[in-house]
Amino acid sequence: MAAKIKTIGVLTSGGDAPGMNAAIRAVVRKAIGLGMNVKGIYQGYKGLLNEEIVDLTARDVADTISKGGTLLYTARCSEFRTEEGQNLGAEICRKHGIEGLVVIGGDGSFAGAQKLAARGINTIGVPGTIDLDIACTEYTIGFDTAVNTAMEAIDKVRDTSTSHERCSIIEVMGRNAGYIALWCGIANGAEDILLPELYDYDEQKLINNIIGNRKRGKKHHIIINAEGIGHSSSMARRIEAATGVETRATILGHMQRGGSPTCKDRVYASMMGAYAADLLAEGKSNRVVGYRNGEYVDFDIDEALAMQKNLPDYMVRVSKALSI
Repeated sequence: MAAKIKTIGVLTSGGDAPGMNAAIRAVVRKAIGLGMNVKGIYQGYKGLLNEEIVDLTARDVADTISKGGTLLYTARCSEFRTEEGQNLGAEICRKHGIEGLVVIGGDGSFAGAQKLAARGINTIGVPGTIDLDIACTEYTIGFDTAVNTAMEAIDKVRDTSTSHERCSIIEVMGRNAGYIALWCGIANGAEDILLPELYDYDEQKLINNIIGNRKRGKKHHIIINAEGIGHSSSMARRIEAATGVETRATILGHMQRGGSPTCKDRVYASMMGAYAADLLAEGKSNRVVGYRNGEYVDFDIDEALAMQKNLPDYMVRVSKALSI
């Protein structure tokens, strides 16, 4: 039997995502219920190295489940990518009595957790990213809120695009993953969806599509462009010059990361945070929490980081079929 862990830490790392606070709250309250003490680490791995560490109680996370962002703040930390930084991080954990650590973030955050696990700190990763690009799980904290935020914004742009008979290029987030773009493309009825995993950079096809739709009497044209492709403003200028159709670019940007999380993000994040606390209480380490086939599961971090994730082929084909 593994020795019972007395104190755990929790941090958020990388980009913030709506629902992270729900996950933090669940970690704290479930861990306390299991007889463990909880320490919050501000500013991710950067805060760990700077020893920005505080005790957390159940009251400290009260009324946080509905708030966007992360109450523990987040930062990127190049120093923690080095062996010296990783050794120091493990030493600081031991100094503060932290035997287990919950890391809420993406693949890069999990790589840091993997390094701490190799240095004797029990670590559990919880997938927090709006990009939905973690291969071991069908759900990541924040995606549902982000995609709904983007969908509502695109609906508004479509209204004005129709009024002015424009072509609108709307750029959504997702880094090099096209999940937000694909989901919004279907949900908003876009005429074209540009996905970094599949885009061939042939703008002439877009131009031909716009001209063809105009000839068929269509009054507007919506192009959803993924952040991983980018350059929406220059693309708009080229399309307008080639088609004669007024074309405007709208970059939604970081508004997609903010705001009160949806019910799904609150509930799923709570379940994942509680699951992570359970794993630490059982003495588990080097694991990532995931959601697959309707169940909360966990994977070895090494295995999870080695997995590849592709856009669902049928969903891509349907998006094309419905855009006619």
